[in-house]
This record gives sequence, structure tokens and C-alpha cells, in this order.
Amino acid sequence: MKKILYFHGFSSAGSTGTATNLRNYLYEKEVRVISPDIPVSPKEAVVFLKDFVEQEQPDLIIGTSMGGMYAELQHGYKRILVNPSFHMARLLTFRGLGNVEFQNKREDGAKTFKVDKQMIAEFKEIEKNQTFKNITSGEKELVYGLFGRNDQTVHTQDDFIKNYGREHFQIFEGEHRLNDKIVKHDVLPLICKLLEI
Repeated sequence: MKKILYFHGFSSAGSTGTATNLRNYLYEKEVRVISPDIPVSPKEAVVFLKDFVEQEQPDLIIGTSMGGMYAELQHGYKRILVNPSFHMARLLTFRGLGNVEFQNKREDGAKTFKVDKQMIAEFKEIEKNQTFKNITSGEKELVYGLFGRNDQTVHTQDDFIKNYGREHFQIFEGEHRLNDKIVKHDVLPLICKLLEI
């Protein structure tokens, strides 16, 4: 059985509807989709996801928004970055500090979390020292970028093209958040191609 790890976006959880949609579509193709709750602390998240990936040894990693930024760090694996938010520190600084509600149910039952200066500093550290590092020609072959034409939340197409080129760059008709139609029409065909299913 082939295995996909799905990394959710900011203020979300492993229970997100995108992971559920992927499970439903891929069940008959005998593909397992695992979607963990990502720790709120960026520093903790990087360590957690590195260990999780090493433990699970997935055939493919898919990350949306913040999850796309974390997926980019997982060298050596096939990855699909959907509307990746490579500049979380800037985005959160613009939005402001304070309590944020989780959009999906978390396994630990948490309902809210706090955006503070420490979180922003941790994102800055990751962006400065880890994002887009050690990209070889082999890495470029592993990474695909899907970008919504009408995404009003993040604008990282130029970052992707600068670091990974245009060969695996794709625009889809949509916004920042994925819906069932986009998953079925744009994400699923790429998954099937990369997993050869």
C-alpha cells in the first residue's frame, strides 16, 4: 500500500476536509493518507515533522499553505506544495498578534492558540536558515508547485519559480483554500501521476 503524508495549513488540524477528501478518493486505489496535527510552535513543528517523515517513509508528501512551507523542507521525498506560505513571519506580523481559533478539531482538544512574537521569530528563523536550502537538480525533480490563480492570501509563485523552476509549476483555477472540486480536478491527477496509480 502506498502512503501519503498530508501537512495542513495554519490554524487547521489533521482532521481537515482536504485530508478526508484525499482519503475518500484514494481509498479504492489502496493509498493511505496520514494527516497529523502539526505543533503550533514552528520550532517544535520542524522537529516533529522531520521525525514523523523518517518514521513513516511516505511515497509522497502534500502540504497546503503553511504545510506547503513545511513540506518544502522534507528533502529526498516527492512533494506537492499547494499555495505554499513561505513567508509566515511576514503574514502573521501583518495579521497581528493574539488568540486564534483552530478551524478543525485537534486530537488534543485544543480550541485556540496564541500568535505571539516568539512564534513569529521562530518562523523567521526557519525562513532564513532552512527554506530553499540545498536544492540540487535531484531535489527539483521531486518538488511540484500548485498555485491558485486567485489566491489573495499568499503570493509565492515567484519564490517557487526562482528556486525550483517552471517545469513542475502549475496554476489552477481557484483561491487559497482547496475545495472538493480543486482536489478532484487538479490535485488528484498529479497524485496519480507521481504515484503511478
